[in-house]
Amino acid sequence: MTTVPMQTQASLTTRRERWAWYLYDFGNSAYAAVVLLAVYSAYFQGSVVGGAEGSRLWGLAVGIAMLVVAITSPILGTIADFSGSKKKFLLFYTAMACLFTAGLFFATPGNVAIGMGFFILAEIGYRSAQVFYNALLPEIAEPHEVGRVSGNGWAIGTLGGILCLVLILPLIVLIGGDLIIRTTLVITAVFYTLSAIPIFLWLPERAKPNPLPAGENYVGYAFKQLGQTIKTARQFKEYLKFMAAYLVFNDGVIMALNFAAIIGAVLYGMDQTQLIIFVIIVQVSNVAGAYAFGFWVDRLGGKRSLALSIVTMIIAIIWLYLNQSVTGFYLVGILAGFAMAGIESVSRTMVSFFAPSGRSGEFYGFFAVAGRSSSFIGPAVYGFIAAEAALWYQAQGETAVTAEQLGQKMAILSIGIFLLVGLAMLAFVKEKKAR
Repeated sequence: MTTVPMQTQASLTTRRERWAWYLYDFGNSAYAAVVLLAVYSAYFQGSVVGGAEGSRLWGLAVGIAMLVVAITSPILGTIADFSGSKKKFLLFYTAMACLFTAGLFFATPGNVAIGMGFFILAEIGYRSAQVFYNALLPEIAEPHEVGRVSGNGWAIGTLGGILCLVLILPLIVLIGGDLIIRTTLVITAVFYTLSAIPIFLWLPERAKPNPLPAGENYVGYAFKQLGQTIKTARQFKEYLKFMAAYLVFNDGVIMALNFAAIIGAVLYGMDQTQLIIFVIIVQVSNVAGAYAFGFWVDRLGGKRSLALSIVTMIIAIIWLYLNQSVTGFYLVGILAGFAMAGIESVSRTMVSFFAPSGRSGEFYGFFAVAGRSSSFIGPAVYGFIAAEAALWYQAQGETAVTAEQLGQKMAILSIGIFLLVGLAMLAFVKEKKAR
């Protein structure tokens, strides 16, 4: 019998912990691919609601969920850091996301209350869970390899989204119909649940709970700690500047993600099968982008890699506005998928550069505040522009179909504006000083 050296045992343990972390992304990316990108967004807009009003209510639903997460995540992130309970919060919100994703089965055409309400609850669970999932990154990677590990997680997660889409595609192609579309949401919830199990079994909670001061409770402590953080914010000026820029450019990403299927259906008449194939293609390019930017961030630095990804996304949006064909839409999706992987994974990595030791949950909580509060604004703006512009064009004598298409074109321009402003603000962030 051969004895395994201690160093090898440690590396095996680390490998298993990282794979548990990667597999969680594998599962929650299935939610993003099916609910946000390929299936439910277009189904909600076209069948549950219908017409331009579907775009408005979809943007509102996304915005409400993001606003709730923005309010709660910094408080809960601080509590999780202090009490050593990131995994407990992760478990609660994961269960919430999976339960209400399955519940979307009951979102039949015309049932706007369930279709909107259950989605908001599922989205709150999904987005809140990401706060605590991201906060575990510094616990499984050394500072010099955070970019690579984060990029790997993003790429493996994207593969999960692709696999889930491949699983449901035959059902939609061979059978189709509203019942099958709603059934795919249950399949997605099961996929997410099974992929999340390893992180709760294999990845230990390394942070130790701190004793509460006499007469204190966790919520009161969290508010005091947040107040202290705000008072000492001058020590984290570069982090705050980055958060301000992220708040703006991330809006562009969220708007593009949440309305991609709706754009495909409205502008190019794509059916559910075509939309799933489109998202699979986008996800493949997303994998390539995650690996590429994970490599570049450790060599070029976070800011340069992030700027490169935003510029690439701006090019994709200009192309989308000018595009007239389904084939062109597929090509735009490939470029946008590559760019979005860089924006999201590099942004996540940069927070780990800025967060002081032992306060990752708190800083990722503020990261969520920027992302979710901006995401409240962006989808609502997009939905409002799309709906109001459609009404205006219809009043000018355009048909309802043409007016809705022209409204989408107007809304697409708003994505590019958010990206450009965010890029300009990023120029003022000094990464070396922050590190």
